[in-house]
Amino acid sequence: MASKTAGKATTMADLMKSVNTNFISPQKGQILDGVITKLTSSEILVDIGAKTESLVLEKDKNILRSLLTGLKVGDKVTVSVLNPESDYGNPVVSLRRFNDVKVWEKLDKLQKEKIQVDAMVDETTKGGFLLSTSDGISGFLPNSQAIFTSNPQGLVGSTIKVSVIEINKALKKIIFSQKAMQSGEAFEKAVKSLKLGQKTTTTISNVAPFGIFTLISVSDDVKVEGFIHISEVSWEKLATIPDTFKHGEEIEVMVIGFDKDAKRVNLSIKKLTQNPFEEKLKSYAVDQKITGTVVKVLSTGVIVSLGEGIEGFIKRDKIPPTVSYKEGSSVEATVVEVDQKKQRLSLVPVLTEKPLMYR
Repeated sequence: MASKTAGKATTMADLMKSVNTNFISPQKGQILDGVITKLTSSEILVDIGAKTESLVLEKDKNILRSLLTGLKVGDKVTVSVLNPESDYGNPVVSLRRFNDVKVWEKLDKLQKEKIQVDAMVDETTKGGFLLSTSDGISGFLPNSQAIFTSNPQGLVGSTIKVSVIEINKALKKIIFSQKAMQSGEAFEKAVKSLKLGQKTTTTISNVAPFGIFTLISVSDDVKVEGFIHISEVSWEKLATIPDTFKHGEEIEVMVIGFDKDAKRVNLSIKKLTQNPFEEKLKSYAVDQKITGTVVKVLSTGVIVSLGEGIEGFIKRDKIPPTVSYKEGSSVEATVVEVDQKKQRLSLVPVLTEKPLMYR
């Protein structure tokens, strides 16, 4: 009996041998597969096959939010080992790399399939809005892609529907758009409700070097994009858009066309007023002798100022080889054409003597 009992007796060494010791010893920087065993806002644990479960360390709130909304207990993940063993005996790991892969895969799908998502407006900037989604995706909504209210600042804290129109993984750049969601139906509705020559009020959504983008309310729930080219801002020739135009500002415009390809309405500010140059140009006639000042010398010819905003142009092939012009010099010329559309006169220089082979 005693010998039978003794045969069953076990030592600590025997107990240690009977326990499964097939554990891994994680190394710093190692990439390991694991399974989520706990997922809360205060603690995320992953079984990576070590003696104890590993603890996920993540201080970035956006990434943490993405993990909490995108994962569940039992999901297989890939972790990066930050510390093989903490003071409490747990390996410390990161899911940042795993999350990045999942986020970019999701963004790629959102862009390709043109899926709408809800995003919160976190902040306004000079160029647009900073947005974030409930699963931790942060991006930028440019003014040119936003549907504005008269108070853009009032959008902060609100949730809007957007779509992903551009992603750049290398630069970690995500661009959202509200306008990309607008269907062709909205544009067709605008075409039916607006007429050429009609005056209407529109809201500036973006000011670009070449023109002004606006938003036209076709109805309470339908909006369509409008565009004012720089040449339609003023009867004066502008090099840049005046800084008096601000996004969110309401302005009066005239409808001058419909761009079916871009699905937007072409607008004009200057056509709300009479062209001041029409009457001025009537004072010029073909064969009339004039005197002007050279304002620009180009490879194609010379631009001459005649005062009161009227310009003349002398083509290069009308300038004799022996004659040269420089900015600020005085020019005597003859009017050969009055171009009302370009608000410009075509000129030829007055010659004291006709050079050989001159046309």
